[in-house]
Amino acid sequence: MSGRFVRASKYRHVFGRPTRREQCYDNLRISKNAWDTNLVKANPKYLAVNWEASGGGAFAVIPLEEKGKLPEQIPLFRGHTATVLDTDWNPFNDSIIASGSDDGKVFLWEVPRDFTLFTDADEPADVKPVGKLSGHSRKVGHVLFNPAAENVLASSSGDYTVKLWDLEDGKSKLTLKHNDIVQSLSWSANGDMLVTTSRDKKLRFWDVRQEKPAHEVAGHAGAKNSRCVWMGDLDRVATTGFSKMSERQLGLWDIRNPEKPVGGDFTLLDSSSGVAMPFWDDGCHILYIAGKGDGNIRYYEYENDKFESLSEYKSAEPQRGLAFMPKRGVNTHETEIMRAFKTVNDSHIEPISFIVPRKSESFQEDIYPPTVGTKAGTSSAEWLSGNSALPPKFSMEDLYDGKVPTQVAVSATTARSAPPPEPVAAPSPVKAPEPKPEPPAPAPVAAPSGSAVAGTKLSMSNLASKFADKGEADNDDDSSSFEEIENPQQRLGAVSSGRAAPKTDMTSPANEPVIERAPPATASSLPAASSISEKPPAAIPVEPAKEEALPAASSVVSSAAGGLRDVLQDIKALLQSQGRQIEQLTSEVAELKAKVGSP
Repeated sequence: MSGRFVRASKYRHVFGRPTRREQCYDNLRISKNAWDTNLVKANPKYLAVNWEASGGGAFAVIPLEEKGKLPEQIPLFRGHTATVLDTDWNPFNDSIIASGSDDGKVFLWEVPRDFTLFTDADEPADVKPVGKLSGHSRKVGHVLFNPAAENVLASSSGDYTVKLWDLEDGKSKLTLKHNDIVQSLSWSANGDMLVTTSRDKKLRFWDVRQEKPAHEVAGHAGAKNSRCVWMGDLDRVATTGFSKMSERQLGLWDIRNPEKPVGGDFTLLDSSSGVAMPFWDDGCHILYIAGKGDGNIRYYEYENDKFESLSEYKSAEPQRGLAFMPKRGVNTHETEIMRAFKTVNDSHIEPISFIVPRKSESFQEDIYPPTVGTKAGTSSAEWLSGNSALPPKFSMEDLYDGKVPTQVAVSATTARSAPPPEPVAAPSPVKAPEPKPEPPAPAPVAAPSGSAVAGTKLSMSNLASKFADKGEADNDDDSSSFEEIENPQQRLGAVSSGRAAPKTDMTSPANEPVIERAPPATASSLPAASSISEKPPAAIPVEPAKEEALPAASSVVSSAAGGLRDVLQDIKALLQSQGRQIEQLTSEVAELKAKVGSP
């Protein structure tokens, strides 16, 4: 009998929950421009939507709490002289947003304090930009803030370049030259590298401060647009694109050896024609893929250098644009791990919550690892001078408890690994050998709640000391979660001698478990466990003083043999009786057959 193997994962049952229409953002005029962009961007406070506006380009900012049908006239963010193609929120300031336009300009904006769409004015006042960045000669198709360095912005243009801007002085400091139009770009977690896809079907991994690609490899071979996303703290990049046969593909790349995708080839998704938009959840290691022109959102868990399919959110209403909110904005009380915002019919935006189905009144620490906050790892000047650092993270439990998030520095190594094993506190103290009267060493005290880093370092230090090369003494902590089963011969000896078998301390290095093959008569003569200083020899001599245990053992064996003989005799008698009954029944059946067969 064979069964289907089910992969263990705490995210295996994640499902997407749509929102009722009255809780959506309705009465919108979403841009119908054909440029391949996500159309909408989100942070924990606002939504930014590319707007279908006359008289120049514009986009709208919608406070997340203002749901339902929006007014006919709302304040717009105006300033561009052509269609707005892309926007991006500052990761360290929820009120700052950048925009790129068909007019070749990059503008910076600040959402006014107490900003609202519901005003008493007949014509609400539009918001003006607070900064303008000029340097591109053609349309700006993408803008993307550096996720680790403050006030560093990347912008791609139809002039085949990606410019890196220092927003402190508004100047372009670095330029990455391509051979064709850039279709997508994504930063590494520490902001050192940038990956881009281009219309020339090349995938480039840029060492941005050197202004040259560290690697340039062949990407997806199809003619349609391909997308890329850096997988957070990992040395991996995911791409979506098309094959020569216009089949949608998924690729996983190792940035240290990106000549070919991991595994040697791309993964086939389906034969749909819409561009696949990838989004990465670094905390849960889940990749979401949404298709333009269909209403489905697939999601995969990254594990062992593979994307394991989890499930798929299906909807009859297709999306043209999609945005995911940063992890710090999710509802931890409803075990929501991500929230997406999809455009529907260019008229409203629907929130979709991705939820782990659990019922609990406490914080679910295993599904909410520390996440990036609103503090940068470096300043723009430090970053341009060559320094880099991951932005500090904070515990999601602070959000659950309604506290002000406390920043916790997380190293790159810690961030790449799975959540720390339970318990976080130091291991229990090792039991000392019995002969020594001294009490066991006290357990190390866990770090205070305000210093999670100290606790983590303490735990890692103890784990490291556990596996250090210190000779036989290091086996003190090699305890097993399985109970030791005594040898049957030892049990027999213990019964015959009239006392309990000696208990072996599995946590002591002097008492390594050794299976003895001694005969039953000599099993009771084993010395106490505490007196063994090393592995006992293969044969243990019988002490003369304990030879009186032999008759007792023999009597026990004889008694057991006698009882077994009685049982066998009873079984034999029962079988003989049943045999006689069978013979009698057989003769009766024969007589009945003879009677039936007679005329």
